Amino acid sequence: MKKRFMGVMLSAVMTAGLLAGCAGGASTATTAAAGASTDAPKETAAGGGEGLIYWSMWEATEPQGQAIQMAIDKFTADTGIKVDVQFKGRTGIREGLQPALDAGTNIDLFDEDIDRVNTTWGQYLMDLEDLVKTSGYEANANAGLIKACREVGNGTLKSIPYQPNVFAFFYNQSIFDEAGIKEVPKTWEELDAACQKIKDAGYTPITCDDAYITAMFGYHMSRLLGEPGTEAVVKEGKWDDPAVLKTAQAYEGFAKKGYFSETIASNVWPAGQNQELALGTAAMYLNGSWLPNEVKDMAGEDFKWGCFSYPAVEGGKDGTNASNYGAQVLAINKNSQNGENAFKLIEYITQGEFDKKMSEMSMGIPADSRNSEWPVQLASVKPVMESLSVRYPWAAGAEANADLTPIIKENFMKLCGGSITAAEFTDALKAAGK
Repeated sequence: MKKRFMGVMLSAVMTAGLLAGCAGGASTATTAAAGASTDAPKETAAGGGEGLIYWSMWEATEPQGQAIQMAIDKFTADTGIKVDVQFKGRTGIREGLQPALDAGTNIDLFDEDIDRVNTTWGQYLMDLEDLVKTSGYEANANAGLIKACREVGNGTLKSIPYQPNVFAFFYNQSIFDEAGIKEVPKTWEELDAACQKIKDAGYTPITCDDAYITAMFGYHMSRLLGEPGTEAVVKEGKWDDPAVLKTAQAYEGFAKKGYFSETIASNVWPAGQNQELALGTAAMYLNGSWLPNEVKDMAGEDFKWGCFSYPAVEGGKDGTNASNYGAQVLAINKNSQNGENAFKLIEYITQGEFDKKMSEMSMGIPADSRNSEWPVQLASVKPVMESLSVRYPWAAGAEANADLTPIIKENFMKLCGGSITAAEFTDALKAAGK
């Protein structure tokens, strides 16, 4: 378990660049738009024509893209409505959708992360309340995710969730068993004790990389202050807030105890998940429920997945019932003249047969409440997701100020790597905020 053959390691390194990160806001975990449709988008006024034009965040070769194509094929066969689906990939849609919408390109519907769709592109979204009510869609939808969509839509449902996800600590159950850890950590002190047992057993307790490390900072801060408090610190540069130093000291302590990967300060995604967690040398990784699917070829069928919510901290405001959870969402361009047909396609993708197929093919969480069977790899995720009642945005507020995100990331990686102290971390942020 501690070591695998060098050939497996080499295979992991070779395939690292082929995996697509599904994180809502992890820009470094995006894929190139190489899989985008070769058909040029139709540069006509938005909403014209009898068919539908759909821009998707997935690659055509990804399980999610394949499931969506199956749903589209069935939709066209049943209705006679053709769909021009353009699989743009993460980079393609994040960089290309905004200028396309601004230019009035004919796009009827599109998908991406719940927060990005409802904030970055919120001004282009069609109000779906009447369509949802008329169709009775909510009867079988995930009530919590529909509620989240309304919240980020300023009280109005403007997007439909699919491929639900949750952000938490994912771990190797076999390592926990070998280290004698009987229960998942619920407090920072319990996590400390678990890390020591894992280290004593000969493993690296925690790994991470540049795509996700800001989340560790954000989650600890939000456990102390609540997420709105963390956002205020980051947006307004309140680096003198005691929670900043307290968070840094907690991670400095873990670094001094040798709980982090030796390469955590230089890990570039997907190094942590592919070369350490999946290969069985590291035990834990704060990541999303898409992780088991991303590393399935390297981890193998015998990998036993575990999951627990970020631990509570002493004197903190939030507990383990708070996390970033959400989904990818589908939205309809408010300028589309094909709104009803676009919504019918959304129903095909997000309910019944094709929601189940997407769950099975992508090792993901189903969105339709009638599809109650989750992939076995996500069995430990279900109770975590069901326990959540407070929703954090991406990185729990740590990336609320885009200008400071690179500074936080750089210095927090150094902190976890042990090259700077907690005081030096806070000083760096104060200097950057001047």
